Amino acid sequence: MKIGMLTWGSHGDIRPFLALADGLQAAGHAVHLVITSIQRDAFAGVRSAQGAKITVISPLDFSAAQAEQVAQTAYRIRDPMKQMAALVRLAFAPCEDAMFEAAQRLCAESDLLIGHYFVHPLQIAAEHAGLPYVSVLLTHAAIPSAHQHPLGLALLGKPGNRFLWWLTRAMMNRTLRHYPDRLRRQLGMQPMRDMVSEVWLSRCLSLVAVSPQICERQPDWPDTIQVCGFLDRPNCASEGVLPAALPAFLAAGEAPVFMTFGSWMPKDLPAQAAALRLLTEAAKLANCRAIIQCDAWEACGFASNDQILYIGASPHHLVFPHCFAVLHHGGAGTTQSATLAGKPSIVVANISEQEHWGSELRRMGLAGKPVKRRSATSEAIAQRIRQLLAHPAMTERARTAGAAMRRENGVAEAVRCIGAVQGLATASRTKAS
Repeated sequence: MKIGMLTWGSHGDIRPFLALADGLQAAGHAVHLVITSIQRDAFAGVRSAQGAKITVISPLDFSAAQAEQVAQTAYRIRDPMKQMAALVRLAFAPCEDAMFEAAQRLCAESDLLIGHYFVHPLQIAAEHAGLPYVSVLLTHAAIPSAHQHPLGLALLGKPGNRFLWWLTRAMMNRTLRHYPDRLRRQLGMQPMRDMVSEVWLSRCLSLVAVSPQICERQPDWPDTIQVCGFLDRPNCASEGVLPAALPAFLAAGEAPVFMTFGSWMPKDLPAQAAALRLLTEAAKLANCRAIIQCDAWEACGFASNDQILYIGASPHHLVFPHCFAVLHHGGAGTTQSATLAGKPSIVVANISEQEHWGSELRRMGLAGKPVKRRSATSEAIAQRIRQLLAHPAMTERARTAGAAMRRENGVAEAVRCIGAVQGLATASRTKAS
């Protein structure tokens, strides 16, 4: 098949699609992946190891201060729906028209389309072209079920869950539906009824790119929803290389806690320095060794010592296995990378989606209660580290979960599932001709 793919977001939204593009290309398909990056030049030179075509568009041109303002705005908002509305308005809407143009070009050259579940421009273009569309969900929190509370709580049973999902979807449609409807009007299409069932989930196939160790398939999900597993791939250039000082630091003492805020690390120097002080003081209060990741640590005036090693971009899959635990922001990719490495987590969440991942790790016994970034203190973070040190059972559970994840192959399973819908692509192509 000729397969067109489109994703949007930061590193954690793009890396899984690079992995899937490589897997599909290796399986004999002709793949064209369009990346819409909100991080300036972060993926400008990215290449496919298997020869898939990659196009990067960057409609946003945020300065460090502007990017920091977006992050500050998001994690100051406590209401999850208002938080989502702000992120869409500031970081998605400015890219919408460029993605819509790219989506229509992909439809003109493809038999099947695959998109990030949040990217309605591709779903709309595929529907208008009469082409099969596969949605890739990077979180299972977006899938309604009578067996699961929208916020991950266990309060009211199945009737209560159904009502709360209905209420959540109604609020979500009121907040977001005007975005896809604007594009649908341009193509003479009717307004949509529901964001979840018409955009986030595909009538053809929805792949949940989450390890089955974390995502439990719910009995009322339709067969069109398949849990394929973590879409992992070897290191790419934007993830950096192992620092020269790492082997000596690891050999000099006990296993450290790796600390990273990933793409949510502040972009301007004053805010980065404040984040570094928060993490450095937490390590000192917990009396643990730490590796703290931040690109501008030298410019912020920090220096490594026997207790703390400061590093820039570094491939997590090579570093995490040498650490005692991973402190992170609760992004989908970092959460699964830490679990894959068999390490327990401390989650310092900026937004509600990250709180969801922290809650999932806590449910599995791989982390304590998440810390909210807006109110995080060094003492609160140190307390979570001391909790891990005092409960070796959490470390053992993480080791077991990691071993199980390493037996999975999310990319291979996703490629198999996509291959199963090849008949739909053939039928669409025949009808068009």
